[in-house]
Amino acid sequence: MSTGVMSLDVERFRAIVAARLGLLFDDAKFGLLAEVLRRRIDASGAAPEVYLERLAAPQDSREEIGALAKELTVTETYFFRNMEQFRALVEIALPDRIGARQARRSLRFLSAGCASGEEAYSLAALVRQHLPEAASWDVSIRGVDINAAMIQKARRGRYSAWSLRETPADLQRRWFREKGPEFLLDESVRSMVNFEERNLAEDNPSFWQPQTFDIIFCRNVLMYFVPETARAIVGRLSHALVPGGYLFLGHAENLRGLSQDFHLRHTHDTFYYQRKQGDADRPLPDIAPIAWTGASSLPSAPLALNAPLASVVEAADSWVDAIRRAAERIQTLTESRAALARSGPRTGDRSPAAHPRWDVELAVELLRKERFAEALALVRELPPESADDPDVLLLRAVLLTQSGNLAEAEKVCADLLALDDLNTGAHYLFAICREGLGDRQGAFDHDQVAVYLDPGFAMPRLHLGLLARRAGEREAARRELGQALVLLQREDASRVLLFGGGFSRDTLVSLCRAELVACGGAP
Repeated sequence: MSTGVMSLDVERFRAIVAARLGLLFDDAKFGLLAEVLRRRIDASGAAPEVYLERLAAPQDSREEIGALAKELTVTETYFFRNMEQFRALVEIALPDRIGARQARRSLRFLSAGCASGEEAYSLAALVRQHLPEAASWDVSIRGVDINAAMIQKARRGRYSAWSLRETPADLQRRWFREKGPEFLLDESVRSMVNFEERNLAEDNPSFWQPQTFDIIFCRNVLMYFVPETARAIVGRLSHALVPGGYLFLGHAENLRGLSQDFHLRHTHDTFYYQRKQGDADRPLPDIAPIAWTGASSLPSAPLALNAPLASVVEAADSWVDAIRRAAERIQTLTESRAALARSGPRTGDRSPAAHPRWDVELAVELLRKERFAEALALVRELPPESADDPDVLLLRAVLLTQSGNLAEAEKVCADLLALDDLNTGAHYLFAICREGLGDRQGAFDHDQVAVYLDPGFAMPRLHLGLLARRAGEREAARRELGQALVLLQREDASRVLLFGGGFSRDTLVSLCRAELVACGGAP
């Protein structure tokens, strides 16, 4: 760190970068920030405190913010990156929007965080190729990015072979022409895209007009923003999408905790989102199956826990059966319901002025004490209005699953997903129900959704490992169980309580280790 640049300066710099650019830099990137700060202070010729004061003032720092964007934003991209999403675009999103826009014959696309333009031009090439009578349609594709140098590069439309490394040969021949060491993009594609410099962290009502775009790609962008900024950006994207429009994010990104404006879609081995259409919304489609690596489908043979687990659970036909049997063996307290009543008023009898009528605190406490039947009885007595409370629905689904009432549990999960189809717990419980009802592929699909929505959730990883082990997919089993073992040891205690099936964390870890060893993995 150069003379005069102290740790407190870097901390303030990090806060200003978060406020002005919305970018998130954790402590591991502290050294990078210090080096960038040093360079920018040297370039400005000002003292650190003066530079930081100017940077914090919007009216004095727009040019400097642009310079920082060049230093701090990630510009790695290439044509047709994550091809499975472009397949979903061509086969699902584009035909849907063409049908919706047939009368007006216009389509609007946005590539947000477009970097050097490869994503926006990929969209243009595919739209030109797959839009019937494209010449008679009004098609607009806009690419926006804060990095001015990348915008200038995008406008030139010249790329290296490295940018075309995933471009199918037929598309490369059709849309690119070699010119020296570079490849020049065909003018018919270039002319479809307009690029502009724009800071996504800044609101601009003149740009974010309501219902402007049919399809938005905002991939590998949100992951770099602080949560508050990411939430605000998603709000603008939602506002600017037509109802029924599509949003594509990066593989490591999802909308959980950011927005309830979208339905999750799952096709072509990928995830993407569709803007909700309000009360008249179309019904949610079934989750499309993802092929299991090395097998076309999961076998129908029942899942059995192997011999090393005999001390943990008895032989069971499925994981949900193991959960049910474990719950049955738990000795409930001998207190009568009268004694329970003496411990305090029931949730349903509490004064609305003091507590919501669907307060589930007492039911959760009964769950914590492993008094599952009493907890379920208490939840069943809640008023009808509780059917719209996600917490009540999730708790009810948990208790029904543990009691082995899978058909009713699945219905409750469906009700919960109708309210919030990004609810990870509901997808995991749905997977348990699907397996218990003989639909192993459905179990696999819902586990995959849960893992996508929350990569740190241990239980769907464990379930996927058990499914893979029984299917004879030893490599997949080792991968999933190995990840589950790591996640279980740091899983939130409340999730172990809710989704552990009556098992303690230590028991779940022992189960996972035993299964891992049984399929050839290291404990």
